[in-house]
Amino acid sequence: METLFSKIIAGKIPCYKVAEDAYCFAFLDIHPNTKGHVLCVPKNPTDKLFDLSEKDYNRLMTFSRKVALALRKAVPCKRIGISVVGLEVPHAHVHLIPLESIEDISFQKKVELNPEVMQETANTIASFFDA
Repeated sequence: METLFSKIIAGKIPCYKVAEDAYCFAFLDIHPNTKGHVLCVPKNPTDKLFDLSEKDYNRLMTFSRKVALALRKAVPCKRIGISVVGLEVPHAHVHLIPLESIEDISFQKKVELNPEVMQETANTIASFFDA
């Protein structure tokens, strides 16, 4: 099954890549709640998070934690929030969102960031990622 995210992973659609390993891929959300909002996805395009095999689920969560630790170093914030909604794209994904307040994770609030800020943010997070 080809999804928007599998096209991003394959390089068919450009993204602000943050990190990658053999099983997972992380990139900035192009409609972020806050600066540094990252999506972590398994390379295997499974629709629903809990339909992933236990092994792939654990790989995604371990990868997401590594990305969150890098994100915390790159983007000053009170906390890194994690959310799994799964309604937007039929490809399991984890949202990692730098938080200053509960409103930052509401998905009602979006910020506009220019491409230069997006690329700089992706590069900064990537520089802290320890694969």
